[in-house]
Amino acid sequence: MRVAEVDRPGAPIEISDRPVPEPADGQVRVAVEACGVCHSDVFAKEGNWPGIEYPRVPGHEVAGRIDAVGADVSGWAVGDRVGVGWHGEHCFECEPCRRGEFIDCEHEAVTGIDTDGGYAEYLTAPTHALARIPDELDTVEAAPLLCAGVSTFNALRKSDARPGDIAAVQGLGGLGHLGVQFAAAAGLETVAISRGTEKRDLAFDLGADHYVDATATDPADALQEVGGAAVILSTAPSSEAIESVLGGLGIDGQLYPLGVPDEPIGVEIPTLITNQRSIHGHSSGTARDSQDTLEFAAHQSITPTVETFSLEDAATAYDRMMDGDVTGRAVLVP
Repeated sequence: MRVAEVDRPGAPIEISDRPVPEPADGQVRVAVEACGVCHSDVFAKEGNWPGIEYPRVPGHEVAGRIDAVGADVSGWAVGDRVGVGWHGEHCFECEPCRRGEFIDCEHEAVTGIDTDGGYAEYLTAPTHALARIPDELDTVEAAPLLCAGVSTFNALRKSDARPGDIAAVQGLGGLGHLGVQFAAAAGLETVAISRGTEKRDLAFDLGADHYVDATATDPADALQEVGGAAVILSTAPSSEAIESVLGGLGIDGQLYPLGVPDEPIGVEIPTLITNQRSIHGHSSGTARDSQDTLEFAAHQSITPTVETFSLEDAATAYDRMMDGDVTGRAVLVP
């Protein structure tokens, strides 16, 4: 099979041939039909993840069909449409797992970082890493929902925001354009925040009720003018951007930073104390969370904007994603 792999930290992504893997006990083999290119693939590309081994095949937004089934597998069959996301494996034995918090497993294996991922024609995965893809969803459109989608959907439903509350989505890129759709479909009064007016029409097309140009208006002031946000999804990987919206939280408002900036954010404690505001750490979700995301997206006709690339163009897709030069989400189609 063909794979796009990195053979050492910082090395270019290159196409190689490998034997098709055989599923171990409790695993299935997935014939990859689409794999999203995510900013978090930088961990595999640059090697800044503890314990990563090389060569490594990146990719944790994998959509395809089961191609083979290992021993001791039940409930899954050849031909099933499945997705494999960030959370690739948990141990079932550590304290978080015993409490059912599998996403916090002390021995979590991340797809495309701890194990080979979806920049390939095939991969293997344990059954507890599988999410079923509804028939209504196109495979290419389903792939980004397995990371960008579950990250935004899961953050919204973990928050205390309820229908009718104000939800703000900062940034209208690969994460944000999905966050706006999920927030609107959940019945939240949705505020899209971006720089300039270029994405104003897009924001309203996605379902936003308000648009804030952060270059012309202080976004925190703008949010307070409409009542204060119950939840803010900050999808831009910018410390300055995150800091600029904190004051826009309402009483008991929660900010979920989904974009990871290189620099720490500066927070004035009185900003949090006032109105009991908070910043919440959030990891994407388990396979069941991914399946919930896929099912909600199918029910509400929520789809990502995608730009497709061949597997041979994986390096180009990655570079363009890192440069912010992709419309929506980049997706590899082997």
